[in-house]
Amino acid sequence: MTSLKTRDPADSRLLLLTAVLFLSYLCIAMPLPIVPVFVTTQLGYSNVWAGLGVGIAFVATIASRGITGTFTDRRGAKLALRRGLLFYIAGALVALGAGLFSNMPLAAYGALLSGRLLIGIGESLVTVSVVSWGVGIVGPARSSRVLALMGAAMYGALAVGGPIGVIMLDKLGFAAAMAISAVLPAISLLVIWRIPGVAAHPDADRPSFVSVIGRIWWHGSIVGLQGIGFAAIGAFFVLYFRDQHWTYAGLGLTAFGGGFVLVRILFGHLPDRFGGVPVAIVSLGVETIGQVLIWTAPHPAFALAGAFLTGLGCSMVFPAMGREVIRLVDPHLRSTALGGFAAFQDIAYGLTGPIAGLVADRAGYGSVYLIGAIGAALGFVMANVLYRDSRAAPPQAGGS
Repeated sequence: MTSLKTRDPADSRLLLLTAVLFLSYLCIAMPLPIVPVFVTTQLGYSNVWAGLGVGIAFVATIASRGITGTFTDRRGAKLALRRGLLFYIAGALVALGAGLFSNMPLAAYGALLSGRLLIGIGESLVTVSVVSWGVGIVGPARSSRVLALMGAAMYGALAVGGPIGVIMLDKLGFAAAMAISAVLPAISLLVIWRIPGVAAHPDADRPSFVSVIGRIWWHGSIVGLQGIGFAAIGAFFVLYFRDQHWTYAGLGLTAFGGGFVLVRILFGHLPDRFGGVPVAIVSLGVETIGQVLIWTAPHPAFALAGAFLTGLGCSMVFPAMGREVIRLVDPHLRSTALGGFAAFQDIAYGLTGPIAGLVADRAGYGSVYLIGAIGAALGFVMANVLYRDSRAAPPQAGGS
């Protein structure tokens, strides 16, 4: 009975944080499949500009990772999360202007990009602060559980938010979708007000951000290569289906998110039990198969199955590699390291949109998923190299 009393408050706070992340991340999920549609159909721009509309948010996230990670370590995760949610609200409201002025394509596109930049900064703050807060609540020994829960919240939001966004675009328009995107993080802001924060590390000595990246770049590269497949689904799956005259285009993110969340719920403990690298190897193999299936799909069911397999494969790579990153650094550098680590995935997201758009213009939407398959296969090879090297000389933990 005593152990239950001491464990339950921490678990309850962790689950509440997970719910907060799910709700606020709908601000990311709802626009993701509809921004390319809005840019190409209502503003009349090409797939390259549509990809940039998606990817520019990740550019802002990448550029701010070092600052937001250090801010979270120094000032505390709760304050960082509040700031991130405010950026979400501001970004959604600015992007709303694009929907209101769609008859002025240049101005509308500028408003869209500005809003996406603000949302990107918000994502940098929100994702790092929530994970740091969660690890601070339950302890580093359960870090992969925290990462698994937070990822389940994010991709669960993608599974739900993707089709909701498509329906809202068709029924109510882009501006209405952005208006609701602004309300959701505002609700999250109210929810976290009463959750106790965790200790910050304002006075600890810190190496440079570059030196922290030097410790984790191999792990980050694996996560970045994994992220190409998801970015391709998020940016071009709806356009791919519409180009093929297939129905159920909005279910791509649902299939991906369903597979992703299923693995997180059933197997989120595996990195803590078996180690992060073996789990990443299996996961990247599954993702490769999923991307190949979308690329070669003769029927929408095959493409949806490929999205589901991609979700299964992508699910555990981030928490598996993140567990190893947390073990490589001291506690006062945890948020900084996680921010740098996540930046590799952001780079994949940011570059995939415009590059894949260029490829889609020249070789068709299906070819985008060949790029995703190649990325996942390269990650699979790198994870095997890391596993071999770690067995020869296991890394020393930087902190617990």
